[in-house]
Amino acid sequence: MSSHRALGSILLVIAAAAVALPALALEAWMSEAEIVARFKGTSIDGHYASGKTFSEDYRADGRLEYQERDRLSGGRWSVEAGAFCTIYDRDPTGGCYRIKRVGPNCFEFYFVARTEDQLRRGPNEPSWTARGWVKSETATCADGASV
Repeated sequence: MSSHRALGSILLVIAAAAVALPALALEAWMSEAEIVARFKGTSIDGHYASGKTFSEDYRADGRLEYQERDRLSGGRWSVEAGAFCTIYDRDPTGGCYRIKRVGPNCFEFYFVARTEDQLRRGPNEPSWTARGWVKSETATCADGASV
């Protein structure tokens, strides 16, 4: 009987580790290198908390193109101080975001500053803004934020 308890305990520990380890790996903010490697030269689709959808292309040269229904904006993207910044040419709604990978092809964006200068002075507390996925791959996002 004690061998059954021991086996049950071992299986419980293994099951808990199998669930906890992927969750812990996904809780950390993406590093600057991970952000550049994942988004440079790609396009994403996504949605905001309001349900409004968007698409954004991050060109290899640092330019970007944002589209939301009838709205189209050009701009530039950069990675600085651990944040992914999308700054638009004639639209003040861009900003800098911390990013969490919450699935193989699912990313959550947390607003921290309106501009790179504001980010350098001290970012705000991250607040969930949007969820997105790379267009050329199968999306693995579920509805809603993970927070």
